[in-house]
Amino acid sequence: MTKFSTDEKIQAVTRYQNGSESVKSIAKSLRLHHTVLLNWIKQYEYHGEEAFKKSYTSYPVQFKLDVLNYMNEFGTSVRETAAVFNIASHSTILSWQRSLELHGMDALQPKKKGRSSMKKESNKRKNQELVEGSVEALHAEVERLRMENAYLKKLNALVQTKEKSPNKTKLK
Repeated sequence: MTKFSTDEKIQAVTRYQNGSESVKSIAKSLRLHHTVLLNWIKQYEYHGEEAFKKSYTSYPVQFKLDVLNYMNEFGTSVRETAAVFNIASHSTILSWQRSLELHGMDALQPKKKGRSSMKKESNKRKNQELVEGSVEALHAEVERLRMENAYLKKLNALVQTKEKSPNKTKLK
């Protein structure tokens, strides 16, 4: 997929607004789908040249709710709503809508990116001292004993297969 500069997008929109070419012919000459060009045109109509000067944006929960409420109240399409709020892709709004329907308000909270630190997790375990005799402590002990038992079984099986092996070397 080709990335277009701000100037290229503005030129494409201006070609359409001059009325000499159709959306599909302009899109074909730029080798992109005509709906992408329609998106550019809508964004340009609402926000002018500022529509194409974007950087990465993290949207707050309230903004996401405002966008979804606007779309429901005014009955606008997802593409139209993206153009009104200057959101780069209409699929972003679709994912917000799906997340809200499936998981509720908590799904719209911004999520931390990247891997979490392993030190923090080990510190949590140290700080979470289990009270002896509590249900959690008993579950932890049972799990530890099961792991120990599984280890010993595997070790025993390994020793037995070595004893049965025909390539057994004799010790002197």
